[in-house]
Amino acid sequence: MINTITFNPSVDYMVDLSQLEIGEINRSSAEYILPGGKGINVSIILNRLGVTNKALGFVAGFTGDYIEQATFKEGVIADFIKLKEGFSRINVKITDATSETGVNGSGAAISSEDLLHLNQKIATLTADDILVLAGAIPASLPDATYRDMMEALQNSGTKIVVDATKDLLMNVLEYRPFLIKPNHIELAELFDETIKTKDDAIEYARKLRDLGARNVLVSMADEGAVLLTEDDEVFTHSGIAGKMVSSVGAGDSMVAGFIAGYVKEHSYEEAFKMGIAAGTATAFSDGLATKAEIDNIYRQL
Repeated sequence: MINTITFNPSVDYMVDLSQLEIGEINRSSAEYILPGGKGINVSIILNRLGVTNKALGFVAGFTGDYIEQATFKEGVIADFIKLKEGFSRINVKITDATSETGVNGSGAAISSEDLLHLNQKIATLTADDILVLAGAIPASLPDATYRDMMEALQNSGTKIVVDATKDLLMNVLEYRPFLIKPNHIELAELFDETIKTKDDAIEYARKLRDLGARNVLVSMADEGAVLLTEDDEVFTHSGIAGKMVSSVGAGDSMVAGFIAGYVKEHSYEEAFKMGIAAGTATAFSDGLATKAEIDNIYRQL
């Protein structure tokens, strides 16, 4: 079973404007509401690609009820822990003709007892399972939360996917995550360098693999992507031409596509292609991509 964890899920309120006027009353041309959070996005795309999975994490209040219901409606097994106080955050994403602007809420506090409950849920994972750790750690939890989880699972054989940034990512590499997915900007920040070309991305992806990551997938926006595998295979793609509608969820979709391709075919090349297809399709879509949209991009690869 594939399990995703979203520590701080959200209600994403997406608003389209012709032009954002700061300090003025703005009226939307379109708007919609979605359950948000990186792990949840991965779960939704996996399900749309026909891969059964379970979404774990924490929800609270009336917004948490919506997140749970909307995730379940997508066909995902929703196994969230309900917090006793507060409410799950609301993130506002505003898109106009020239830019994307976001305001992210803080979310409800997670207690040590709540975290223990989650750890008990994943303690039974085995080599037949995949665990996806995606996104930032809420301020109410220790910075070492990902590291502690991976340490506890290091003898289980569970394949762990980590989509995180900076120290949160670097501190887990010694536990050999199955896959990490920095984008080229995040990769540059890790080494205080500039990533301009695919050769640059491959060079620094190899440094991350040398530090412990088994497979490194680097997304490079409209420049495509690079995959460096544990077998030292290198796959590159220059991207698909098209109009980017929104970057929200594109990276999560790439992670989901990679996992779907891998579990179906046990091929890194197929995983890479499915990752590109899913990530690109979401970037070209309002909201997360449908299976038909992903299949359409896949056929162009």
